Amino acid sequence: MSISKDDTAGPGSGGPATAGSPVPPAAVKAIPVRHYGRWISAAIVLGLLVLVGLAFANAEIHWPTVPDYLTYGTILTGAWNTLKITVLAMLLGVVLGTLLAVMRLSKNPVMSSVAWGYIWFFRGTPVLVQLLLWYNLALVFPILDLGFYRDEMNDVMTPFLAALLGLGLNEAAYMAEISRAGIQSVDEGQTEAAHALGMTGPRTMRRIVLPQAMRVIIPPTGNEFINMLKTSSLAFAIQFPELLKAASTIYSRNLAVMELLLVATLWYLALTTVFSIGQYYLERYFQRGSTRTLPPTPLQKIRKNLGSFRTPSRVGGTTV
Repeated sequence: MSISKDDTAGPGSGGPATAGSPVPPAAVKAIPVRHYGRWISAAIVLGLLVLVGLAFANAEIHWPTVPDYLTYGTILTGAWNTLKITVLAMLLGVVLGTLLAVMRLSKNPVMSSVAWGYIWFFRGTPVLVQLLLWYNLALVFPILDLGFYRDEMNDVMTPFLAALLGLGLNEAAYMAEISRAGIQSVDEGQTEAAHALGMTGPRTMRRIVLPQAMRVIIPPTGNEFINMLKTSSLAFAIQFPELLKAASTIYSRNLAVMELLLVATLWYLALTTVFSIGQYYLERYFQRGSTRTLPPTPLQKIRKNLGSFRTPSRVGGTTV
């Protein structure tokens, strides 16, 4: 019996494959997966936005008035006063709130009770009511007498001071809870290790606990700052010349009510946008070392969202 050369050929010799030889894979054809729901929902949202834009475009609004007053002197002064009272009230709230958080966590029952009572009162009453209370304080205390200083309360409690106390003291109650949550997020072993090294309580809080708690404190604090920027418009009620008060002063003369309110809206949007970007990068800075990869920047998020509209494909039954 003779055996031909073709019968003895192996898998790589081009001859017929034996039972044990591997079968080469077939060519894989990529089949696009159509996501019609994405495009339909995007079209509906864009259509609604177009309708809203057309409604405002055809409304009885004198649009050239809006850019004319964006850089008007009174508006710029109001925007500066808004920014100033926001920063100062927030500083007062952060400093006092941190102190109240430490007092709340104190083992001294008097300190913790006083801090709890402060938080209970200022969180339980509206900001507008607190502003009016400070502004009308002269009705119950006509004269401010500190022993070394004496003056009429009306001269002392100016709209600026009333706004600063009303906004700042109210914010301190919320910052106290934010700071307390941040401090409690740090493992107790950190404090015990610091005490074992001979560090005092205040030094441990300043050098060990607070720096680690900042990762938890910063995000809600940024939100509180942006909220404070908008809440400052309530100072309008006590005649403080912030942005909304400046706009109302102008439209009470020229009757361009909607146009000036749009001017104030654009300024609020611009300020909150700037500080939102700053908050994002501040959070990103404090997240270094706590995560393997830093969160994407706003530009990277935009690129990712635009890329999500690309049609994925199916390869071998798997969507990619």
